[in-house]
Parts: sequence; structure tokens; C-alpha cells
Amino acid sequence: MMQIEVTITFEGKSYLTNVITDRNTSDEEIMRLAFEQVEKQWKK
Repeated sequence: MMQIEVTITFEGKSYLTNVITDRNTSDEEIMRLAFEQVEKQWKK
């Protein structure tokens, strides 16, 4: 497992989030996970 810092643009603002994932995870999957994390935080 590894931790990756990802910057996501959500509703016109940039957010830095961490994704903990397997080394073999594709870039597209990492970006999807990061977007879902940011979206969950701001949709509450």
C-alpha cells in the first residue's frame, strides 16, 4: 500500500487529498477515488 497526494478541482476550487491504494492501481482509478473522497466531504 502507498499514500498518494492528489489535487482535485471540485466546484471551481482546488483540494488536496490523500489516497491510500495498492501500487498497481491505475492513474484513472486513483483520480476517481480522490474525486469521490472530496465529493463526499463537501456533499454532507
